[in-house]
Amino acid sequence: APRRGRGLYSDCERRKLASAMARTSKPLANPPVAKHPGSSSPPRLRAERPGHRGVKKPHRYRPGTVALREIRRYQKSTELLIRKLPFQRLVREIAQDFKTDLRFQSSAVMALQEASEAYLVGLVTIVPKDIQLARRIRRERA
Repeated sequence: APRRGRGLYSDCERRKLASAMARTSKPLANPPVAKHPGSSSPPRLRAERPGHRGVKKPHRYRPGTVALREIRRYQKSTELLIRKLPFQRLVREIAQDFKTDLRFQSSAVMALQEASEAYLVGLVTIVPKDIQLARRIRRERA
């Protein structure tokens, strides 16, 4: 006959069973409260609204990224940055102040434009290839 008050198992048996049994969840002290009272479902997200389907913002680079890319591009290139015809018109207009009916060789206008752009840019970088070219022109050993 089982003892009253102590249950079916002795203390030793109870400890063995407790370590062998699976853990179960305890009931919550406070049941969860509905975040949206009066509504059975949560509110729809902004992206689900009918007027906003498929609207994608165009890709934009971060500020300064395109500027740095342009700097690298123009530093690599050797082409003239000022258009030739507008520069030629400017040269002829300035020359008219000194003497009328002047004529220019195309190479002279190109030389003026090269010098003007070199002055405006303010950077003339000499690379080893330039030194080799200068030595070859002077017929020195490279």
